[in-house]
Amino acid sequence: MILGIGTDLANIDRIAGVLERHGDRFRDRVFTDTERMKAARRKDEAGTYAKRWAAKEACSKALGTGLRMGISWKDMAVSNLGTGQPVMHLTGWAAERLASMTPEGHEAIVHVTLTDDHPWAQAFVLIEARPIA
Repeated sequence: MILGIGTDLANIDRIAGVLERHGDRFRDRVFTDTERMKAARRKDEAGTYAKRWAAKEACSKALGTGLRMGISWKDMAVSNLGTGQPVMHLTGWAAERLASMTPEGHEAIVHVTLTDDHPWAQAFVLIEARPIA
């Protein structure tokens, strides 16, 4: 069963401007260590951050809260499997919200997909509840 769906579109040039103006202050406020390390290794640092920004926005929408009600940017983090597939990790209030949305006898799975085509980065997040076998 679908518990939530969210999408967001981010402008890579806008994120590049924020990085130029605010640098580490922005990086440290919004992104986890893992996300910052990933972006630092990429040629298109701003594009990498823009996709993760969009994923966090999309996730907050799928949780039904937007970025309010106590969710921190770092409560939602994107990493990648060895195959390159992005995965969303929830901690803090985001994890609590997910737990409260999940029906008894089910486990929640957060699916995320990212794409970019300069100057746009886009993310979709779908939260699924699967019966526990």
